[in-house]
Amino acid sequence: MILSLTQSALGLASGSLVGFTLGLVGGGGSILAVPLLVYVVGVTNPHVAIGTSAVAVAANAAANLTNHARARNVKWRCALVFTVAGIIGAFGGSTLGKMVDGQKLLALFAVLMMVVGALMLRKRSGEGDESVRLGRENFLKLVGIGLATGTLSGFFGIGGGFLIVPGLILATGMPILYAVGSSLVAVTGFGLTTSANYAFSGLVDWTLAALFIGGGVLGGLLGASSAKYLSTKKGALNTVFASLIFVVAVYMLVKSLSLV
Repeated sequence: MILSLTQSALGLASGSLVGFTLGLVGGGGSILAVPLLVYVVGVTNPHVAIGTSAVAVAANAAANLTNHARARNVKWRCALVFTVAGIIGAFGGSTLGKMVDGQKLLALFAVLMMVVGALMLRKRSGEGDESVRLGRENFLKLVGIGLATGTLSGFFGIGGGFLIVPGLILATGMPILYAVGSSLVAVTGFGLTTSANYAFSGLVDWTLAALFIGGGVLGGLLGASSAKYLSTKKGALNTVFASLIFVVAVYMLVKSLSLV
């Protein structure tokens, strides 16, 4: 796909918006990447949009992982078991996703967005066992939940943090802070696996991915900075963002079903 100047600018702006929402509300923003690429930037092939967004998701997650690792918010052994299982799922999910008709895939994506919106409205507890370690009691849970979330992540080309975070808490009982930090290991691994699978089939626009990532870095800095000032209203921000996700999902569902 040869990008026009307008599309390049829209790609940069869309990446900034995703990065801004990630920095502002702490998660869920990457699910807007595919609809932005399709309906704003004008990527005509939904599979290219998914492959390209997976590259951006992996890059943004890796950048955020560095910050959490420095703060020692990552339970590495638990995260790595979860990630290895999830990578297997992500490869299978992304392979299956390439076989599904693009418009039907967008319709399914819209349904998933509604689930994300509902999950974002739930309050997250900060309680948990800070001393949690990898052991027999949580190994199989980590493998099973990791495999399931990796499959969904690969199929839709998303980071899946909204599923990974509660999945890690369910499997290990770790606090939300450690779950968020540890989830970024999985998001990076899933994103790299999905993007590599799509790239092998020529379904990644690298120029657009670079613009999206560049915009995401800038937007993330602005979002994180704004979050400090708006931290007391984070619950309200989550509600507004979840509502936005619902609106976009309904639009995608109507648009994609009308073309089937």
